[in-house]
Amino acid sequence: MKWFKRLLIAFFSLSLLGVGAIVAAYFYVLPSLPDVNSLKTVQLQTPLRIYSRDGKLISQFGEKRRIPVEYEDVPVQLINAVLDTEDARFFEHNGIDPIGIIRAALILVTTGKKSQGASTITQQVARGFFLSNEKTYIRKIKEIFLALKIEKALSKQEILTLYLNRSFLGNRAYGVGAASQVYYGKELSQLTLPEMAMIAGLPQAPSAANPIRNPERAISRRNWVLSRMLEKRNITQAEYQVAINSPLTAKYHGAEIDLYAPYISEMARDYMIQKYGEEAAYTNGYNVYTTISSDLQLMAQESLRDNIFAYDQRHGYRGAVAELWTDTPIHNEDIVAILKRTPSIQGIMPAAVISVKDQQAQVIDEKGKLITLEWKGLKWARKFISDKRQSLPPKLATDILTAGQQVWIRHNGKHWQLSQIPQVSSATVSLAPHDGAIETLVGGFSFSQSQFNRVTQAKRQLGSNIKPFIYAAALEHGYTLATLINNAPINKPDTRQGTAWRPKNSPDIYGGPTRLRIGLAQSINVMSVRAMRHTGLDNTINKLVQFGFDPSDLPRNESLALGSPSVTPLQVATAFNTFANGGYLVEPYFIDRVTDSYDNMIEQTIPAIACSKPEAEEPIAIDDPFAAMAEELTPQMVKPSADNAHETTEVNLMTVEQNICTNPQAHFAKRVISEQTAFLITEALKSVIWGGGDWSKGTGWNGTAWRASKLIKRHDIAGKTGTTNESRDTWFSGFNPTLTATFWVGFDDHGRQLGRSSWMANGEPDQISGAEAGAKTAGPGWNDFMNKALSGTPEASVIPPKGIVSARIDLATGKLTRKTDYTTQFEYFVEGTEPKEYVTETQQNGDIFIDNPAEDLFQ
Repeated sequence: MKWFKRLLIAFFSLSLLGVGAIVAAYFYVLPSLPDVNSLKTVQLQTPLRIYSRDGKLISQFGEKRRIPVEYEDVPVQLINAVLDTEDARFFEHNGIDPIGIIRAALILVTTGKKSQGASTITQQVARGFFLSNEKTYIRKIKEIFLALKIEKALSKQEILTLYLNRSFLGNRAYGVGAASQVYYGKELSQLTLPEMAMIAGLPQAPSAANPIRNPERAISRRNWVLSRMLEKRNITQAEYQVAINSPLTAKYHGAEIDLYAPYISEMARDYMIQKYGEEAAYTNGYNVYTTISSDLQLMAQESLRDNIFAYDQRHGYRGAVAELWTDTPIHNEDIVAILKRTPSIQGIMPAAVISVKDQQAQVIDEKGKLITLEWKGLKWARKFISDKRQSLPPKLATDILTAGQQVWIRHNGKHWQLSQIPQVSSATVSLAPHDGAIETLVGGFSFSQSQFNRVTQAKRQLGSNIKPFIYAAALEHGYTLATLINNAPINKPDTRQGTAWRPKNSPDIYGGPTRLRIGLAQSINVMSVRAMRHTGLDNTINKLVQFGFDPSDLPRNESLALGSPSVTPLQVATAFNTFANGGYLVEPYFIDRVTDSYDNMIEQTIPAIACSKPEAEEPIAIDDPFAAMAEELTPQMVKPSADNAHETTEVNLMTVEQNICTNPQAHFAKRVISEQTAFLITEALKSVIWGGGDWSKGTGWNGTAWRASKLIKRHDIAGKTGTTNESRDTWFSGFNPTLTATFWVGFDDHGRQLGRSSWMANGEPDQISGAEAGAKTAGPGWNDFMNKALSGTPEASVIPPKGIVSARIDLATGKLTRKTDYTTQFEYFVEGTEPKEYVTETQQNGDIFIDNPAEDLFQ
């Protein structure tokens, strides 16, 4: 009995010592134990995602790929696979598993190997969120106590959800949601049983059992997980056999980008970093929904690229990239290896010329595929001599190519053709007239070549795109569309530029007194200068500032009338938008809303809208155009209260639904011109496209953008060409009631001219020859985009606003007439400004505005 008593005493003594050790250990580590309640509001590191307005993923930023999932969204069999592998008694223990610990200890004593099953999922959560991976007894003790505290603070489902979302599963994937996308390109609900088992086997060996890097070990690990599921009776023998015999289907899937729009995604990324800081922006899982329309964006990108290709081909072929061999061809495998070193750019791919014969050539691409370039894909390649000169057209393929050359090729949608990387640049942006939402934005030909966003960062001379604003100011100072302005050389120059500046027409032709409508439609330079003289330089600058142009960009001399200011395409589109929406300056915006990783609203843009308060019209006059724009102009971001950032917008904050014209509390844009002026300028800008007069009677005339009418064939479009001196910048800006768009084409090198395509065919100018200008160089891009964007939409009817009247005028004098023949037409006027005098048979000219030697040019 004595030995039994001694044994009992020893047992209790050891037990007391054990309990004492545990208590001592607890109090020893207690000060360093973190508050596990923080797990209730833990912010998992989730990448920043940028979307289009219609939910297409544009870009993703952040090193960790994570797609947080709710417990209810995880398939039951995936949960079973994880538990059977990692912690079979998870729902039975209180954070630590004594049975698992004893089993691990026995294995350690008997085999000298550590068991992977010693830590519960709760312990792994404790370690993953609060502890390091160092293998010390103190760390293990902390892990155990933290696991016990976590079990009291969180439910089993919450703990398991944290584990499923937090675990690193290889290839930058954190959590099962991301792993499902990375390895299989699927949602969790679409995974098969073997795919679930593969993912469930990754937490303990994300590299060693990685299905992409180590497929054999991954299959072995997968099959072990399946055997555990069979042992725990979560799958049948038949399911097990099918699953273990399934082939490995995992492969790397990058972020599923639905819409490639890098310039707008870079703008959104920069906005988030500036507002939230780089770390929060990249790790808090924000979702940024831009205003970009995915369909329109694709159209804009395609139109810009095609237009650039057309310009580039007009100016000739600049030659091969390199010469890979001369006399002795190299093996195809070596050719492919060389080509793979050169990345493709916007569909333009590297290739090597294998053979050249008659009017065709055979090339090999970077994949080793043989491609035949027929003559229709080669005949464009006149030799480039300069921006102004090209050689005569080639007659044979040997005039262009030689075997052994490395070249560029592309498929133009119809056939393969010889190509080259364009040197010219371009940009386009389109806006919604009602609220300024940016519908499309393309900052250049290729983001991989240049991240410079020409829409927002490139200030280029505006050229004749400024003339609608010059004439709008003139209309508000007494002119009408029927006013005659002298289209004659200007005799008294402006000397404020340091030299005698005498503007000339392009071409240098003058037609005498001409109606304002025609002067704008045909972009007659001297008429624009005279119109600005009538308004006054200061008044004109004030009006341009009201249209949104920066006063520091506006020179105080008469070159202003011909577009000497340097501005961005976004500023131009914003200004043209005032005509499209009836006279309001709506500030452009590109972020619709921002949500957190669970799609709870963080902030929502409430834009200023193009309408006046319902109770009273806002005044049109602006006393101080240089003062800061009124608060109503700027799109406002509303967000939930700071106390709870996950709640939706408070009721006292404006919502998108409430931001309508009939609500007196809505955000209203500032009116900068009257509705009547906006209408009249729009009608004149329609003449830029459609011209006027009666061709059958000899009075017909074209506007500078007549090409648009040939393609688009609808009368609710209006626009203006723009070309600067020596064709360094070309523009086309225009709109219909639902969309405003601007296209710019030029070289990033401000000194380089766009030149001309000047070769002759059969002694006659080819249809593509001539100087580059707004209508020819930028216009086709706008035409193509608007033709696609407006396809299928109804044509808007012309509805003159209140205060607009029409009267029949004599085309020669702009005066009233009782005739109804081809020498007359109806014209729109602001009520009260229509002509009061009728033309007489002997009268040749009415009131005209000519230079007066005594006039003060500098008013």
